[in-house]
Amino acid sequence: MSRTPMMQQYHDAKQAAGDALLLFRMGDFYELFFEDAKTAARELGLSLTTRDKGENPTPMAGFPHHQLDQYLAKIISKGYRAAVCEQLEDPRQAKGIVKRDVTRIVSRGTVTDDALLEPSSANFLAAVASNHPFLPCGVAWVDVSTGRFEAATVAQDRLGDELARIAPVEILVRDDAEPLPAEWTEGRVITRRPAWAFGKDAAMESLARHFRTQSLDGFGFSGDDGPALQAAGAVLDYLAETQKSSLAHVDRLLPYRRESRLEIDQATRRSLEICQTIRDGRREGSLLGVMDRTVTSLGARLLGEWLAAPLTDVGAIEARLDAVGELHDDPASTAELRESLRTIYDIARLLARVTTGRATPRDLCFIGRTLRCLPKVKAKLVARRAARLVQLEERIDLCADVRGKLEAALADECPLNPRDGGFIRPGFHAELDEQRELSKGGKQWIAAYQADAVKRTGIPSLKVGFNNVFGYYLEITHAHRDKVPADFIRKQTLKNAERYVTPVLKVHEEKVLAADEKSKEIEYNLFVELREMTAAAARRIQATAEALAEIDVLAGLAELARSRNYVRPTVVAEPVIAVVAGRHPVLDATEPQGTFVPNDLTCRGSQLGDDSPRGAAEPSAGDRSPVLTSDSPPAVLLITGPNMAGKSTYIRQAALLTLMAQVGSFVPAQSATIGVADRIFARVGASDDLARGRSTFMVEMTETARILNTATARSLVILDEIGRGTSTYDGLSLAWAVVEHLHDRIGCRTLFATHYHELTRLAEQLPRLANFNVAVREWQDQVIFLHQIVPGAADKSYGIHVAQLAGVPREVNGRAAEILAGLENGAKAGQLAASNGHFGPPRPELRATSRSRGSMQMTLFELVEHPLLDVVRNVDIDAITPRDALQLIAQWQQDFAAPTKPTPAK
Repeated sequence: MSRTPMMQQYHDAKQAAGDALLLFRMGDFYELFFEDAKTAARELGLSLTTRDKGENPTPMAGFPHHQLDQYLAKIISKGYRAAVCEQLEDPRQAKGIVKRDVTRIVSRGTVTDDALLEPSSANFLAAVASNHPFLPCGVAWVDVSTGRFEAATVAQDRLGDELARIAPVEILVRDDAEPLPAEWTEGRVITRRPAWAFGKDAAMESLARHFRTQSLDGFGFSGDDGPALQAAGAVLDYLAETQKSSLAHVDRLLPYRRESRLEIDQATRRSLEICQTIRDGRREGSLLGVMDRTVTSLGARLLGEWLAAPLTDVGAIEARLDAVGELHDDPASTAELRESLRTIYDIARLLARVTTGRATPRDLCFIGRTLRCLPKVKAKLVARRAARLVQLEERIDLCADVRGKLEAALADECPLNPRDGGFIRPGFHAELDEQRELSKGGKQWIAAYQADAVKRTGIPSLKVGFNNVFGYYLEITHAHRDKVPADFIRKQTLKNAERYVTPVLKVHEEKVLAADEKSKEIEYNLFVELREMTAAAARRIQATAEALAEIDVLAGLAELARSRNYVRPTVVAEPVIAVVAGRHPVLDATEPQGTFVPNDLTCRGSQLGDDSPRGAAEPSAGDRSPVLTSDSPPAVLLITGPNMAGKSTYIRQAALLTLMAQVGSFVPAQSATIGVADRIFARVGASDDLARGRSTFMVEMTETARILNTATARSLVILDEIGRGTSTYDGLSLAWAVVEHLHDRIGCRTLFATHYHELTRLAEQLPRLANFNVAVREWQDQVIFLHQIVPGAADKSYGIHVAQLAGVPREVNGRAAEILAGLENGAKAGQLAASNGHFGPPRPELRATSRSRGSMQMTLFELVEHPLLDVVRNVDIDAITPRDALQLIAQWQQDFAAPTKPTPAK
């Protein structure tokens, strides 16, 4: 079937767009055709129409061009990509069909428009390069909206943790690769790419071409980082295909070194709710949400990155704490600094649009305003003592040359479209001023011409108008038609009037319109010059943006510490935690003031080991042996107590305070000494992983296995209710063995919360384990949780009381209390069942037992044997006479026929 030139143009563009929805610009609308139109109608709620009415009408859907951002957001949020095909020339000046081409392909990982981005979160596109299932793989990630580009080589079993830390919105994988596990990709777009794009040769070629270098030796990657570079090459190949513009702002590829960062696995990151809550994935209610006192988007994103990967270098942590401390101790100056920072725009993302050629006059205006604020910010950092603040002040480039040009050229308010004009200041460009004056003067001439025509014709209602069809015209009502002069040429008849033109009017019209068009052309050319000038200074401005982000984070942490009464922690290399009156940072901020109960914590790992954090002093030979004595703090805290009393809060609090300290933040406490941890593990709560066929208990054991296999003496481990998902003896045995292994084999700081009170006896066997419990007060049949952690073991769990608080029906709670009392008193459960007939008929007689016969598996209740069975067992067959045997049988007949009185369980 033959195609019209326009539809042929569409098909060519669609071929370039691939699987992306093609948004084809036609005048004031973006149109979609064929299957794309059907998809858009279904997913975006657009009306589905047809382009023609023939036998095979072409499905069509569309939306106004000014709603592009709105529909792009909808498209990418549903996991689709969109190819934007623009008109490349003015339709009024086109000869034949208007030239069109795909100018960009937009996906979740490649957006650069503010309307499509979350200001406080990075927008990472990642690629995973795996050459073999058992060899390390490469991960690379870029934020196209800022230009940040990093890569790392990681072990296969750590890939999920790295993706959880990076939190990319889109992941590139080979088209022949096995699917990534569902928990790694939840909420993320997976884009399959040709396998060759991940190949070593293709990757090196992409990297060398982009960075204009013949060797990557100067980038800081080692010989083992081949997979990382392969992933980086795949990222650049994808960006080249989708962006179709300069990527000059992606000017560095940095190696990410996990050795200098606190390792946090995916389960721990989720359990501790570091950057988002478990319930709804929101920032509010997480540690990040509480700690974020930044006043710029730059700072908000950086704080999230700091929390995702805290430091392990004591010196680097102390440098941050010094900066926060100095800002904390000078609240007046810090408040002024933060006020100056509030006027800073998101120049990192603005620069990305500048270098890709998508900036608007308003973007340049915002960059100019930001540069105007820099002297005030820099002045507040002069003469500081903290080394980090001194370094940051030196990194701020005032960019006076760029600022001066932008301020001189741009009006205070600028439009989005550079073709609209009106954004260059008067006096900046002489020729532009002349054309504007001519255009303005021409309009004045039109007013004078109208007055003269009214006087000459004697028609008071005569007026001069303008439209795009006729240009300037004179409009005269029918009542004065007889007064029209001979030199007026009629062009249009309306219901109540007629429109005319004159040779004189047309000549001047051409001059006015030419001047207006010329002025817009000059303005556009000036805009391009300003954009290119700013792009040339991008590296300097980007370095300044990075400094401003860190200043904002440090000042925000200082404000947080001041407003919440935090204290500076003492950070040491030794594996210790000593906190006085510590508070859970999230609950302390979200609960009513004064209601959170602080608690102390003292814990010390049992040995230094050989895996000291970077920056730690070399321990002496004596330090390498176990350092704890009977008077030393315990390595393992075994915490028992009721549900809802605060055990989980307490152990999470320990992990969060450690994390905050290693970020470089003050912590909520009266005093705190925090030993740097190399890893934090949190096994707190669990849920089924039905998609992978794993029960709650399997998930729990998988996470526990990982802790036991990867924790070191420098780690911090918090465990809550290990062994709940199986039978009581199985769970108790596993919990017991896990505690022993952590104590004897690993020796790390461990907080272990449990309801297995039998575990408290471990304190008699393990010298570095201590029992703690959550204090409870019983008063008038009520239980009051004091939320205080005190030494010693708990003797009750108060589960029935918690059930009552949860709204379990009163009769169920009452029955449970009866059963509990009977079990605690050694009575038969069968008697308890018979004592309350409205719950059903009496159950079989049961008694508490330790094991069922023939099995090591514990059952809580076992059928009680009839007492006559003991008599049968005790008969001495060799000594009994036949007469005595017959008498015994007769007696047994009587006993079996008679009702048996329940016998108390032994």
